[in-house]
Amino acid sequence: MTKTPVGINRTGRKLGQKVKKGKLKASSRRWLERHINDPYVQRAKLEGYRARAAFKLLEIDEKHQILKGARRIIDLGAAPGSWSQIAAKVTNSTDDDPRVAAIDFLEVDPLPGVKILQLDFLDDAAPALLMEAIGGTPNLVLSDMAAPTTGHHRTDHLRTMHLCEVAAHFAIEVLAEGGHFLAKTFQGGTEKDLLDLLKKNFKQVVHVKPASSRQESVEMFLLAKHFKGRRQVEVEADEDAAADD
Repeated sequence: MTKTPVGINRTGRKLGQKVKKGKLKASSRRWLERHINDPYVQRAKLEGYRARAAFKLLEIDEKHQILKGARRIIDLGAAPGSWSQIAAKVTNSTDDDPRVAAIDFLEVDPLPGVKILQLDFLDDAAPALLMEAIGGTPNLVLSDMAAPTTGHHRTDHLRTMHLCEVAAHFAIEVLAEGGHFLAKTFQGGTEKDLLDLLKKNFKQVVHVKPASSRQESVEMFLLAKHFKGRRQVEVEADEDAAADD
């Protein structure tokens, strides 16, 4: 069970530490203080995860059981790799039998059992390379992709939503029947067309904000569960078309 860490972590390091002023700007100093005093950052170091984001996935899984039974997983926007760490563990992925494929335009240090592509997911070649790397049909597609922020809320929202839409279309093309899709989005409204697409292809679609996502952050996660399968969706589309005639 994923618990919210509080107080002093098991390393003995106290929370509430201050950063000396030095040459840092006030805004940079505040960010650094928040980071080093973040209990999830401390816990990630203690438990061997590359980033606090690991606990977002673990908390979502605790409620929705999306990792259970997953045999192959694709991780989009993987850097620095904490979700891939979890994926490799739950799939029993090894270098000899890789069951996790990850992609990011940033460099990701090697991870046991994970095929890592340093490539922009929007590159035309990316989908085929991911499927070649994973060597089979994924049961879970994860996307923690977000466009670099500009400071303009509407622009940032639209750019990240575009990544979410592209990831959703990819998931629908590659997922095994019964599989799941989890993607980062921003508060401010998921586009209706995207929600309609997911509801058409999955049995359940929900928005999730795990406790480990900072309160001041506008990020949320869009979770689509139990992929109906491409054949089933085609049958339903044919039935709807017949009903309209």
